[in-house]
Amino acid sequence: MNNVVPVETAKPATWPALPRVGVLLVNLGTPDTADAPGVRVYLKEFLSDARVIEDQGLIWKAVLNGIILRSRPRTKALDYQKIWNTEKNESPLKTITRSQADKLGAALSDRSHVVVDWAMRYGNPSIKAGIDALIAKGCERILAVPLYPQYSASTSATVCDEVFRVLTRLRNQPTLRVTPPYHVDAAYIEALATSIEAHLTTLSFKPELIVASFHGMPKSYVDKGDPYQSHCVATTEALRSRLGMDETKLLLTFQSRFGNDEWLQPYTDKTMERLAKEGVRRIAVVTPGFSADCLETLEEIAQENAEIFKHNGGEAFSAIPCLNDSEPGMDVIRTLVLRELQGWI
Repeated sequence: MNNVVPVETAKPATWPALPRVGVLLVNLGTPDTADAPGVRVYLKEFLSDARVIEDQGLIWKAVLNGIILRSRPRTKALDYQKIWNTEKNESPLKTITRSQADKLGAALSDRSHVVVDWAMRYGNPSIKAGIDALIAKGCERILAVPLYPQYSASTSATVCDEVFRVLTRLRNQPTLRVTPPYHVDAAYIEALATSIEAHLTTLSFKPELIVASFHGMPKSYVDKGDPYQSHCVATTEALRSRLGMDETKLLLTFQSRFGNDEWLQPYTDKTMERLAKEGVRRIAVVTPGFSADCLETLEEIAQENAEIFKHNGGEAFSAIPCLNDSEPGMDVIRTLVLRELQGWI
């Protein structure tokens, strides 16, 4: 009891008139460099996450370190080089996410006690760096914003996991909030529809149909209770309703499968092949699950799947940009953030 500070000598805590609030935008991640070493570091962190690959046993670790990390970084580095922002020497995902944070900060500039920063779940800037920076600026409350419209354990939940891990190391923790998924939010659906309609007016052809391609997931994850598939279906149905299209004019598919397990179907690449062989000649593809253009949209969809479609008889293919830092895209982020900051600002 000798270490007890007498009440009469204890210094009262000092509180600012209006506590500072931090907003941390978080996207998936990116290699720091578009070469094999950079991609290897990124893939090791990504594929070592038990939210991404649930079975992290000895067999997986042997496959990861003995096969995947020996061969895949070279091929993926070539893909990154096709889309790399050479001016800034970074991936487009990093460029766009930074811009989203900058524009959100500008939109909230009339609230001087709100600080906006950004981070990546894998790679840099890390979530830890983002939280540390906000705390250093005096933020006592932090709103984490996973930039995934549709929830899944392998995206939204792993962001929360990492945020919580960072907080476990802190004695003086900030108060935390996390934005919910926004897969059927009116502002999000309207922004998607507006961006699609605007893009179609720029094309020299009229698509016979539109494919909505979402990132894939092992079917077993959904069988265990992940709501991701149902969120993708809900987004697509809401978008169909807004655009006045049915399931024959706005198709739902899943891309980016990995490994030998069954993933959510129908697969985007197989759909491209089937549509072309069935006589469809003109299509457009939108990627509603991505808040910013990245390898999966700029290379996998706009290049690989365009080639699959044309190789099998298709003639015209257009990849519709993600919402990115466009005005409609920023409206979505701003609406989401202001809604979740109620009571704090």
